[in-house]
Amino acid sequence: QTEKKGKMSELGEGEEQVGSYAIYFAEGETLAKQKEFKKAVESFTKALEFQPEDKPCLVARSKCYLLLGDATTALQDAEASLKEDKNYHRGLLQKAEALYATGDFEYSLVFFHRGHKIRPDLHEFTLGIEKCQEAINNSIGTPDACTLEKVGDLSYFHQQDIMNKKKAMKLQKPALKAAAAQMKAKVERKPVASEKTVKELLGELYADKEYLEKLLKDPGLATKQKDRSIQETVESALTYLDQRTEFWRQQKPMYARKREKEMKRYKPSPTRFITISKSRGNGPDQVKLVMKTLEEIDAALQGGDAEGSLAQAEKALQMVLASNDRELPNKAEFVSSLHACIGNAQLELGNSEAAIQNFHEDLKITQECSQDNEMTSSSKRNLGIAKSRALDNLARVYTVLGDFEKAIPFLQEKVTMATTPDENSWLFHELGRCHLELGNYDQAKAHGEKSMTAAQEGGDLAWQLNACVLVGQAEAKLGDIPAAVMSFTKALELAEILKDEPSQEAIKKALQDFSSPAAVQVVQEDSKGH
Repeated sequence: QTEKKGKMSELGEGEEQVGSYAIYFAEGETLAKQKEFKKAVESFTKALEFQPEDKPCLVARSKCYLLLGDATTALQDAEASLKEDKNYHRGLLQKAEALYATGDFEYSLVFFHRGHKIRPDLHEFTLGIEKCQEAINNSIGTPDACTLEKVGDLSYFHQQDIMNKKKAMKLQKPALKAAAAQMKAKVERKPVASEKTVKELLGELYADKEYLEKLLKDPGLATKQKDRSIQETVESALTYLDQRTEFWRQQKPMYARKREKEMKRYKPSPTRFITISKSRGNGPDQVKLVMKTLEEIDAALQGGDAEGSLAQAEKALQMVLASNDRELPNKAEFVSSLHACIGNAQLELGNSEAAIQNFHEDLKITQECSQDNEMTSSSKRNLGIAKSRALDNLARVYTVLGDFEKAIPFLQEKVTMATTPDENSWLFHELGRCHLELGNYDQAKAHGEKSMTAAQEGGDLAWQLNACVLVGQAEAKLGDIPAAVMSFTKALELAEILKDEPSQEAIKKALQDFSSPAAVQVVQEDSKGH
């Protein structure tokens, strides 16, 4: 009995430690969001007294130190977070940021590259690499800044100049043509995307872009030497904006941003809760707490802390399940959202089976709730968005696992719920890709053509390119080489407009393969087998 009491005492102390850590860590996060960084550091320090080697807490405290201007201490915390796991990507990112703040740009660039290799999907690493390279160039200058003096015996170089003059004359004409083409390209800038897309990507900078374009068209701008320097500055600024537009478009395509906005809209209507709960005790407080927790869970996952997001989501789920309908109206909607959060965190951690289980639970809840005839139009709309989310998650996880047959039904059902051309172009492309992987080439071609129609309707050149490639691949598998060549040629034109060099190289390689007799024979044999 004494041993039993001792074990219970140890268990109680453990739970108390975990609870105290969670309280201080949550307090620190809240203070950091309120920009109370000194107080946040104190809370994180107290949390680390209970779990000294907790990686998320060390990274969080490091961020606060960095914002307080103490880069040295921030670097120490970042290095401590990497003590056990040198590939912890949040620790790598924070160490890179701390090194950048200390002015050690080269070493910072090493860690940004190391993190990018582990997590290429996180744009923080990509932007970190860019800013480090820019800082290094600003610090040490470029080769153009070096001036060589003409001293000593230069006869050897004079001899070399005479020998190379003939070669230079032969190359002069192509060089002049290339320079002329470059100048023409500089003046005649091709748009990287439609104006609607550019406006969405640039945001407030779009007004600056319009002003610069009008200024560039001013006929009196290039009349004087001083005005010509202004013209060069304007052209340089416009080129920079075009590069930024293309970078942001590749980092997050338009369809992804629209879908992300739709996902963010999925939250149970706070207006309805407050209306119902005014005379029901502390209902609104419970709702606000869960809503805030959902936002924190999503922020943790977006920030790369999948483990923290998972732990918080599981804890929140237990709290919601323990609540009654009086405390938490429309409890099912919250349960559904939390299962989706848990599934996303599990998928990020590589636990695909657990992710699938939670995504199925999310879909099951939305289907059950949709049968409620007493639901308001707002709740029906929320459940519709939730169902779309669940179908999307299930299709995504099965596609990642290579189980395309299971992914297809969820994609087909989601197509019936799609409302925009951007979403349709993506969904039809995914369906076509699944059929291509399964050897259903006719279906792959049909869905690729539907994707192309939707992409043309939405004016999305990137998805037109993807659709062309898909149709071309399906036509090649079907043995229709002339049609495949036409599809890939059209895809190459789109890739050139988008300045997508990797796609251009891949498409050119495919077109070269079609001209090879051996490749044609293989394709024809494959089509006969089909």
